[in-house]
Amino acid sequence: MKLNNTDMKNLGLTEEYIQESKLYKDLFVGRVSSQSKNLYKVITEDGEIAAEISGKFHYSVKELSEYPAVGDFVMVDRTDNSQGNGIIHHTLTRKSVFARKVAGSREDIQIVATNIDTVFICMSLNNDFNLRRLERYLSIAWDSGAIPVIVLTKSDLCKEIEARLNEISSIAIGVDVLVTTSAFYEGYQSLKKYLTNGKTVAFIGSSGVGKSTLINCLLGQIVLDTNGIRTDDKGRHTTTRRELIMLPNSGVVIDTPGMRELGIISADLMKSFSDIDELAYDCKFNDCTHKNEPNCAVQKAIKDGVLSIERLESYWKLKKETKYEGLNSKMIEKEKINDMFHGMGGMKNARKFIKEQNRKKRR
Repeated sequence: MKLNNTDMKNLGLTEEYIQESKLYKDLFVGRVSSQSKNLYKVITEDGEIAAEISGKFHYSVKELSEYPAVGDFVMVDRTDNSQGNGIIHHTLTRKSVFARKVAGSREDIQIVATNIDTVFICMSLNNDFNLRRLERYLSIAWDSGAIPVIVLTKSDLCKEIEARLNEISSIAIGVDVLVTTSAFYEGYQSLKKYLTNGKTVAFIGSSGVGKSTLINCLLGQIVLDTNGIRTDDKGRHTTTRRELIMLPNSGVVIDTPGMRELGIISADLMKSFSDIDELAYDCKFNDCTHKNEPNCAVQKAIKDGVLSIERLESYWKLKKETKYEGLNSKMIEKEKINDMFHGMGGMKNARKFIKEQNRKKRR
């Protein structure tokens, strides 16, 4: 990517990041656009450079999630490569993080992208359509700190769009749903209202749903490789790594590899399953598991046809994966706060955080 005199504000550089960057003397702020093994590409005010992390940075890292990731704002020692690769010394505070559990691992976290404003959860309207997978994506997206938007792709290949939308409306509570196709110009114009100066949008979804094709359409040129539809109607996966791309005066998009398996580390079930959470207020017991307890409002909703058993089973499954099984909403929130402040002053900081949140609510 050849950039000169980069518009750093369009890149997402806010006043908060500018102030934080001033803490590091003789260094320059940049944003990570891609990573290949130990080598990063970083966009600076003078263009894109190759960079690697400093020895001190590498030595201080305790977990994989602490390494720079695509979307991170970092402090580097130069803005061009005329004297060799740049050196990354610090990562600035992340305002949002979309992460998943590393395949085959119990604990390791893979950072998919950071500092995202909007997550486009892409799902094609052909054989890729899967409500249970969509619930997983929504749970992680809400937890990331970004705003999820469902982007249904390849509408030209679907004859049951209205039925699909009705199915999604039952699980995507409070989430915008866009129907798109790259087959003609008007088919992807609805995405543009989310692409504005200084904002970052990440395209997330399974392999072959058409993320890269949509980005090429928005760019007006072929920047990302794409492949055609396979004989099983699922499309071929092309993107092999995360990549950040600037749109002229329209912010930033991040393309990500397809993720058919999405291991959950943390999830916001209160937002992604707010319908179950609201029903639970009418249960007889505060710690109702919605299984065998008497006067369970959730089970009554299932009998009345208001809620599907498949959705409740998905809720149970995600609670189990996130280690929230058996916990009610207040307990889950307390558990998340404890995890957030583990190793950061413990309960003292947790109480301070809760007090601050309650103060804001009273305003």
